[in-house]
Amino acid sequence: MSSQAKIISSRELPASEARWVTLKELEWQDQEGKQRRWECAERKTRGSSGIDAVAILAVIQSAKNAFAPSTVIIEQYRPPMDKYIIELPAGLIDGKETAEQAAIRELEEETGFKADRVIEISPITATDPGMTTANMKLAILGVTFPDALELSDAKLDEGEHIVKRVVELHNLYDELQEYDKKGFVVDARLSHFASGLNFAKRLGNSASL
Repeated sequence: MSSQAKIISSRELPASEARWVTLKELEWQDQEGKQRRWECAERKTRGSSGIDAVAILAVIQSAKNAFAPSTVIIEQYRPPMDKYIIELPAGLIDGKETAEQAAIRELEEETGFKADRVIEISPITATDPGMTTANMKLAILGVTFPDALELSDAKLDEGEHIVKRVVELHNLYDELQEYDKKGFVVDARLSHFASGLNFAKRLGNSASL
C-alpha cells in the first residue's frame, strides 16, 4: 500500500558515518592576503571524469509535427527539502562514463525516453558553490518520434519513485508556476531555464520590458 513520503526523524551525522558526502574545512587566503576558513560539503562518488552528475533537457519532437516541441520533467520527493521537487531528469555519472553516456542512460532509466542524438553538452557548472564542491553538466538530448508521441515505462531503481510529465516547451514556464501554487518546489536549474525561455519570448514580443 502506497503512502505519502515524509521525514520520520533527523539527527546530526558524523562525517565518519556518511556514505555519500563528507564535510571539509578549507583554509584559504583572500585577495588581500588574509587567511580565512570555509566549511563545505563534498561528494564521495566523483569518478575519473571529474564530474559529479548530469542533468538532461530532452527536446522531444515529431518528424510530422504531430505535437509541439516538448520536454520531460519529473516529480520526485527529496528528503533534504521534505518536499516534492519538480526537476529535469538527472543522475550521478558512474565509473568511467562520459557525461553524454550518463545522460542517455539516465534519461531512459528515469523517463523511458531513448535519445537519438546529443544536441549539446554544457561546460562543467557549479551547483551551489558557496556550500559544496559538487558540479555537473547539462546535456541537451534529442528524442524524435516519426509521428505521435509514444510513452515507454521508466526503468527505475529500487527505492526510486518518479512521476514523469511531458510538457510543451512554450508552456513550460506557466506549468511550473502552477506547480508552485500546488505546493511543489521547482529545482533551480529547471526554474532558471524556464525563466530564460519565457524572458526570450517576452523580449521577442516587445521592444521594452
